[in-house]
Amino acid sequence: MKNRTLIIALLIAAGLTAGIMTNLYLASTREPAAVSNPGIEGLLWPHPRRLESFTVLDHHGQPFGLEQLSGKWSFVFFGYTHCPDACPNTLAVLKTVYEKLGAENLADDVQVILASVDPARDTPAQLANYVRYFNEKFIGLTGTPAQVTNLTRQLGVVFYQADNQENYIVDHSVSVFLIGPDTSWVGLFSVPHRPDELLARYKAIRRFLQEQDA
Repeated sequence: MKNRTLIIALLIAAGLTAGIMTNLYLASTREPAAVSNPGIEGLLWPHPRRLESFTVLDHHGQPFGLEQLSGKWSFVFFGYTHCPDACPNTLAVLKTVYEKLGAENLADDVQVILASVDPARDTPAQLANYVRYFNEKFIGLTGTPAQVTNLTRQLGVVFYQADNQENYIVDHSVSVFLIGPDTSWVGLFSVPHRPDELLARYKAIRRFLQEQDA
């Protein structure tokens, strides 16, 4: 138990470090921006990272990659269907956020994605049953270990299978990633996840980036 507690702590630290290092890297490589950082928590600015090509499977067994992200604001959470707490809790928050966006007629170009870090157990059919519980429009992603790793590495997602037991646990990062319509990683929402706060940050990021494109 002590070892697993240490692993979880290291995963959380690694996730936070990944976000910090990403911002430091972007700050070190950018040219002076015409628009300063607006101070929106979670916003990666002024040069969000464009995702590279990847291919996984959605919960219908269909290929999913950059084309399916294009034109959408995507909330992406990495987890798995056998997760005892963080995953259902986070998806419940995202369910509330999505419903509130729908009530404001702002959900048409938004998608919520659970990307599995447990492809051995998370088949498309398993994911379909799981994400449907939260919302019929939520998307589940899986694939081969190599396909999953290709995507997780791009976003600095850390995950670790705790043991080799049949009902093993996968420790994983718990941040929510926001991908913009141009398939750039534009936001990172760390714990704790609260619906109203996450919604407000998303709307602020969206409004700000749309103003820059105008």
